[in-house]
Amino acid sequence: MKVHRAGIITIVYATAIVAAIALLSWFFITDTVLKVSILSTAVVVYYLIVQFFRYPQRTIVQNETMILSPADGKVCDIKEFVENEYLKTKCLQVSIFMSPTNVHINWIPVPGKVTYMKHKDGEFYAAFKDKSAEENERTTTAIKIKDGREIVMRQIAGAMARRIINYVTVGDLVDQTTEVGFIRFGSRVDLFLPLNTQLMIKLGDKVTGSQTIIGQIHS
Repeated sequence: MKVHRAGIITIVYATAIVAAIALLSWFFITDTVLKVSILSTAVVVYYLIVQFFRYPQRTIVQNETMILSPADGKVCDIKEFVENEYLKTKCLQVSIFMSPTNVHINWIPVPGKVTYMKHKDGEFYAAFKDKSAEENERTTTAIKIKDGREIVMRQIAGAMARRIINYVTVGDLVDQTTEVGFIRFGSRVDLFLPLNTQLMIKLGDKVTGSQTIIGQIHS
């Protein structure tokens, strides 16, 4: 299984810790049941960590009129909402909640040019709660599409997430194969789209990053 570069250091540390637990258990614990329980727990936790950082092999079909899902997860909110950090206008907001079992790579949803990016420190409320969008740690990225309009993507850290990693910067030309970043351990991504976007998903739908079509852009 291929792992994402965001997880290499974490996996190296996890490997060392599991190896240390195995050695200590082997030499210092005489109770067989206790020894097996400790080793089994360590192996399960290690497997979950590796699974979290898995790198799926996906074929991405690009289409400049379609908005592709930026993340794996479940659509937890769809509403009209004023994006007040950058666009300062009413948009169609689509929120995707990523559980710890989802792939946590984030992709650019539309081709274009990165015109804005800002990281904000904050709290770590559960990502599916409304107040997380305003009060949690987050990174906001705006992409200008071919017709000059801008679409905003916001990565929001959740209760377990403690780091948002980004791989793009202002001025970059990006497409739907571009990884915008990675959020560690449970999080959410909000999209702010033009009001006339034709959505192709509904509340509660499960979506796949870089694969599921969120909607179609209309002129």
